Amino acid sequence: MQVTDVRIRRIQTDGKLRAYVSITFDDSFVVHDLRIIDGRKGMFVAMPSKLLPNGNHKDIAHPINTEVREQIQNAVLKEYEATEHEEQTAGEPIDIDDVEQSSAEFSDDSEPESAE
Repeated sequence: MQVTDVRIRRIQTDGKLRAYVSITFDDSFVVHDLRIIDGRKGMFVAMPSKLLPNGNHKDIAHPINTEVREQIQNAVLKEYEATEHEEQTAGEPIDIDDVEQSSAEFSDDSEPESAE
């Protein structure tokens, strides 16, 4: 079984969670909601889980041997690092408020802002 696709959804947070991930195996089976966590010993991939009534988490899907776990983690972290590099070379992120403000300035049918 091979990981054939990895999709990273980065998030901005003050916590240790860095991204949600979907992975595809053999172009035929997808698993959503893996998480990339910045732990004490470095980045790792957490499997999708559900919250139990007692407050614990239980994995919904997970590898049953070390070889597959390492294969998944290596593929996910490699893609995460590649997307991190792409973001750094793309420049500063655009603030959506700046885009909305500049588009309003150029709109012919915009009304003046009222002071309330």
